[in-house]
Amino acid sequence: MQIYRRRTAAWYLGLATVFATFTVAWRGGGGGQSQNVPSAYTPFTLSWEESVPLDLSFLYSKEKPAGKHGFLTVKGDRLVFQDGTEGRFWGTCFNSGACFPPHAYSEMVARRLAKFGVNIVRFHQMDAEWATPNLFSSNRAKPQHDTRRLDPESLERLDYLIHCLKREGVYVYLDLNTYRQFLPGDGVDAVAELPSAGRPYFYFDRRMIELQKEFNGNLWTHVNPYTHLAYKDDPAIALSELNNECDLFSFPPTLEPYRTRLEALYRAWATKHGVPLGQEPISFARPDPPMALFFLEVMKDYTREMIAHLRRLGVRIPVNGTNMTVNLGVTAAQVAADFSDSHAYWNFPLWESERGTTIRPMVGARENVFPGLSLMRLVDRPFFVSEWDHAWPDPWRAESPLAYAAVAALQGWSGLAIHTYRYSTWKPEERIGGGGSTINGVTYRNHFDSFNDPAKFGLFYQAALLFRRGDVRPALRRIAVRIPAGDDWLLKSLGDIPALSVLPEKHRVGITFSAVPANAAEEIAPGDSQVPAEAGEVRSDTGELYRSWARRLGTIDTPRTKVAYGFVGEAGSVTLDGLVIQAKTDFATIALSSLTDAPISESPSLLLTAVGRSDNTEARYEEVRHDEARTRQTSFGRPPTLIEPIEARVALQTTRPNLKVWVISDKGEAVTRLGARYEKGSLVFEIGRQPSPNPSTIYYLIRE
Repeated sequence: MQIYRRRTAAWYLGLATVFATFTVAWRGGGGGQSQNVPSAYTPFTLSWEESVPLDLSFLYSKEKPAGKHGFLTVKGDRLVFQDGTEGRFWGTCFNSGACFPPHAYSEMVARRLAKFGVNIVRFHQMDAEWATPNLFSSNRAKPQHDTRRLDPESLERLDYLIHCLKREGVYVYLDLNTYRQFLPGDGVDAVAELPSAGRPYFYFDRRMIELQKEFNGNLWTHVNPYTHLAYKDDPAIALSELNNECDLFSFPPTLEPYRTRLEALYRAWATKHGVPLGQEPISFARPDPPMALFFLEVMKDYTREMIAHLRRLGVRIPVNGTNMTVNLGVTAAQVAADFSDSHAYWNFPLWESERGTTIRPMVGARENVFPGLSLMRLVDRPFFVSEWDHAWPDPWRAESPLAYAAVAALQGWSGLAIHTYRYSTWKPEERIGGGGSTINGVTYRNHFDSFNDPAKFGLFYQAALLFRRGDVRPALRRIAVRIPAGDDWLLKSLGDIPALSVLPEKHRVGITFSAVPANAAEEIAPGDSQVPAEAGEVRSDTGELYRSWARRLGTIDTPRTKVAYGFVGEAGSVTLDGLVIQAKTDFATIALSSLTDAPISESPSLLLTAVGRSDNTEARYEEVRHDEARTRQTSFGRPPTLIEPIEARVALQTTRPNLKVWVISDKGEAVTRLGARYEKGSLVFEIGRQPSPNPSTIYYLIRE
């Protein structure tokens, strides 16, 4: 995740439709008036500590410790462990300071993640200068001459955290070059003017390449005293990436002497390939097709060289190059890596800006994040989404966790990690100066903290179940979007490929630049449209996923997980196989999962989660108007977190007439039983009915 972006969210996703007409965040607001969270909302606090409402770690007990299946390997377009077990990862990120916690926190957070079903953590920004500790320094006050040595105190904390995660069955995805800020002792040119990580100059500058190799050697050969293994020899460290969100297309080299060095490389390349160039200095800001091909070769050469160096060190796991959807040139560069990766954000959080931000529920948008992700997915490589988010205070963010999990399962992606769990290990009350817990603090970065957000992390129980145990079947039809020969295609982005459209919600899809092996996939051209816009809806070829952007409603219908998300109250009644939901609340995600291997209709233990809008107490917004209506956040609010109670009637077909419905509090207490009746083979009950003496909740446990 880049803290300072030089591009809009719409550009970042390659989607012109991400930001559309304004939808009032809270009912009853608008007209330029300040809006407060409605009084009907009630407190619901997901503790930042281990005492979470439910512990589902028993469902994954056979997966402990991480690494028990051997090293992760690449087999075709899948990640597979040495013993043949497929790698399927539902995860989160630890950012900057969160990678180096005290021991007690490491023990707690590892157990907490396992309870929610998280089985991978991406360690991000470990080299960030702003983080204290970071990999190079554990004491900001101590003078630092260079970044060529790993700080032993920081490493010790990182070692213990990895040890704790491994013990709980949680794997590690290691970032390598993300925000390293070079210092005078590193011996790089223009050190005071270099951007973090030396981006994009590390792709071709020999000094930076050698420094990165030195860093890799220091990290991967380091022996963890708690696991007694070097990082390169620990199968719990499952994945790695060379650099975060960087390429030559969107970071044109301008800083001297690096620009001149790249020009010399380009002129030599042009002479070799018969490309005529003038005598005037070359600008890399607007690449033409030959320059795009040169960029591609530079990026591939760097990726191959760095992966070869890691292999010589003894690193055996799959390694990615970089991870953001820009254009087909960046996609093509990933053929040099073991797997491809990309990032996706919706309603990018610029709420505090003077102009405000437009917001739109993703369920109601024809084009969403999935085509952009598919642009970066090579059809013959495994694919991982190492950052996704619908950041607070997006009022519609409860639509996201299960939608991502379902589409990822349909596509056969290997895993996902939300950005982010936390940026620090401070107690939330220490961070904001008040008691209790909160969705986020008052700093910009904490818009992304999800660890105690009911609308996102509150749905992780079922998202992890759906994805890790394969509740959603892979798509039946496999499609390869074949990119024609010719370097002019390298500059094309998502808008130039109508074929993707909503295809990722219908069939399995990826990009290919070469011939597809026989019987591996069906080829289509980039311009082929698969789902007409006038259809207003898309259904997966398995029949299990459905979304109508016209009705702003999505469903997931499998034997062990059933979900309705979006504007379920406006739908009147949502009918799935063996489940009917009649919601009064307009917007919600209502998910039902079996907590056994049995289908929902036969299971003696079920979890129902119902969550929609959630925010801080006294958070305030106002509508502002410029060229279009937007929302501006005027107050972050304070603890406790508030939720909108979801009112709905549920009718569940079941062979078990003795099921009981328990209200589970945010402390995990079964505080009361709901009135439920068994009628004609269905268990019928109502949730969230207001006014009600029952405690407000998002969780209902259904069991005999």
